[in-house]
Amino acid sequence: MMKTIARLMFAGWLGVFLMSAAWAEKAIDFQFTDIDGKTLRLSEFKGKWVLVNFWAPWCPLCWAEVPLLNELAKRPDFVVIGIGLDYGPDANVVRETATRHNFEATAIVAGGSRRDPASPYRQVGPVDFYPTSYLYDPNGEIVMFIPGKLQRDKLLNFMESWNNKAVRKKR
Repeated sequence: MMKTIARLMFAGWLGVFLMSAAWAEKAIDFQFTDIDGKTLRLSEFKGKWVLVNFWAPWCPLCWAEVPLLNELAKRPDFVVIGIGLDYGPDANVVRETATRHNFEATAIVAGGSRRDPASPYRQVGPVDFYPTSYLYDPNGEIVMFIPGKLQRDKLLNFMESWNNKAVRKKR
């Protein structure tokens, strides 16, 4: 039974991954305000990969991916924007939780509730569970939707494949 469930979950994730690899959508030039009051726009990061990672303070799976998110954020060609959602009435919980888990993203955003019409996720895409991430290519197009925990090798292999295709197109 567990093998069947694991296979179905893998097949579902692989399907989403393959669909996202073939799908690219021009993104909205989102505008977020991070926990330090700085305004962020997608267009500011042209030429870099941008990963928008949605998490909740109470989500243990979200914290399992922090080492990978921190690794990615240190790359010169990569930006990680962590958006904390569903934390209750106190936005300080976002800062405190990110600090407690040593989350060193390029920017941390207190995103409010998924039910809030002004929530940042409404500028990006659905967040049905945590973590959920969206990857933008260096041209500002959404190229991957990642439900669940990030997988380092799959993400980096996708980016390498995308870069190779971009180089071939230029020739």
